[in-house]
Amino acid sequence: MATTPRVRAPELRGRGWLNTGGRELKLSDLRGKIVIADFWTFCCVNCLHVIDELRPLEDKYGDVLVVIGVHSPKFEHEKDADALAAAVERYGVHHPVLDDPELGMWQQYAARAWPTLSVIDPEGYVVATMAGEGHADGLARLIDDLVATHEAKGTLHRGEGPYVPPAEPETTLRFPGKAVVLDNGNLLVSDSARHSLAELAPDGETLVRRIGTGERGRADGPAGAATFSEPQGVCLLPAHTAEVAGYDLVVADTVNHLLRGVRLATGEVVTVAGTGRQWRSTVDDHSHDARSVDLSSPWDLAWYDDKLIIAMAGIHQLWWFDPVKRTAGMYAGTTVEALRDGLLAEAWMAQPSGLSVSTDGRRLWVADSETSAIRFVENDLLGTAVGQGLFDFGHVDGPAGQALLQHPLGVCALPDSSVLIADTYNGAVRRFDPETNQVSTVADGLAEPSDLVLTPAGEVLVVESAAHRLTRLAPGALSAAGASTVDGPRHRTERKPTEVAAGEVTLDVIFTPAPGQKLDETYGPSTRLVVSASPPELLVEGAGTGTELSRRLVLDGAVAGGVLQVTAQAATCDADVEHAACHLTRQDWGVPVRVVADAATRLPLVLRGLDA
Repeated sequence: MATTPRVRAPELRGRGWLNTGGRELKLSDLRGKIVIADFWTFCCVNCLHVIDELRPLEDKYGDVLVVIGVHSPKFEHEKDADALAAAVERYGVHHPVLDDPELGMWQQYAARAWPTLSVIDPEGYVVATMAGEGHADGLARLIDDLVATHEAKGTLHRGEGPYVPPAEPETTLRFPGKAVVLDNGNLLVSDSARHSLAELAPDGETLVRRIGTGERGRADGPAGAATFSEPQGVCLLPAHTAEVAGYDLVVADTVNHLLRGVRLATGEVVTVAGTGRQWRSTVDDHSHDARSVDLSSPWDLAWYDDKLIIAMAGIHQLWWFDPVKRTAGMYAGTTVEALRDGLLAEAWMAQPSGLSVSTDGRRLWVADSETSAIRFVENDLLGTAVGQGLFDFGHVDGPAGQALLQHPLGVCALPDSSVLIADTYNGAVRRFDPETNQVSTVADGLAEPSDLVLTPAGEVLVVESAAHRLTRLAPGALSAAGASTVDGPRHRTERKPTEVAAGEVTLDVIFTPAPGQKLDETYGPSTRLVVSASPPELLVEGAGTGTELSRRLVLDGAVAGGVLQVTAQAATCDADVEHAACHLTRQDWGVPVRVVADAATRLPLVLRGLDA
């Protein structure tokens, strides 16, 4: 196992702590424990994956391991202390969280990507830093090594950690995600933090029944025995398709990485797509048996083009599912996290989280949350209606090319061809009119709206997620008189750019297999590297896909700077064991660069390793 010089871990400082019972923690309080500092932000689906990956480690090593979530926000809304507290509950974070709104700890620990993990040994030294997700197996081996080493030295202290659970709230819904109107007029809502589906009467308040026990799990069965894990999107199937498939409604069971079918007459739940494993593979456009494919955080669903379209937030794509043929496959996107229009197979997306089909069935609207954009699929192309990129956001109405949103999670197509937007982090409902190309605000002051539902009577219901309720838009809100024009703040997430030289630069992605693993060439090259740039002219040479983790780039000195988009992955398997398990580590980076004469000619990025 490779080693690096030990570096003393910087002290933990921030605006405040959550999940500690009001106690402020210091590193000295954690001496004798193995500490994983998880640098995350609650908008980032990859960060949410890591929270789920850490759960088994926290259970297994509970007497020696302490996970500290260091919340380092990207969006302006994420800097709000109340919003962070809500997110900690929403995503079931069961460890202490340090609020780091100014990214002080992020800089102290030299984090360069969301998420980043820093491992601190029982004596207070940083012994490993890992970017991205997929590190659970490597972390387990590292923890085993640290336990053995420090138990022998007498520096490991077993016992309970500093986590103090908050009080259990009492509301009918808890962070609802998406909703749909049933044929009987009732509403079916994904009650995400309660890991179930709630059927409500048409008033949007009276609970009729609950599908799911309310406990996190993935069991099929009757309504009172089935379990989900943070479900989100719900979509009714066309009547004939439902009759053939044997179920009426599909649920995006997000954290389980599954699609579940529901028979509404009985509430029985059955798994219809996914293996339960998170997708960590290469992309192809083939049709696959739906129960044999791995999915990644499916977030919303819509029936479009005679198939079910899946907003696959976890890998920045749209997928399709055929309930009759029981097949599934890729629909749009390359897995690169960015904003680029074009042919479906070549376009770039960033955490698509909301879907809605125009009333004429021709256009599929997409809430592309991480680019704060509203995109659309039509005629086999992906376009952008509103939105400017990964780091530009705000609350600005007016011409679509100048308007700004902030992490929208939901869309709702209206009969007049316009689309409503659940502008989640602005706490607003916005409206985009394709005929006038204008964006307006129809409601604000909402608590993280995550979805919008148009009822048969023409009313619009808002899933007001952080208020744990459904809210009706006021009559007349959609009229010209009811809308307003907001010229609010404009934000751009500024990350310190890396200075690189004009001309030749070597990109090195540093990868060290986890202890006990080796590179796996069984199915071809074990590594893959994809490089592009924004603006494209920044990169004279070096763009494209290859199998080496080191690449010669040529940067145009006439371009002042931009963002290098890098995706790297490495396949490994367990070494020297009879039934070796295989693993795939993957990370996306958007690296801001400034081209400067006589600057560095090497750009290192750590995929996994002991880089302290």
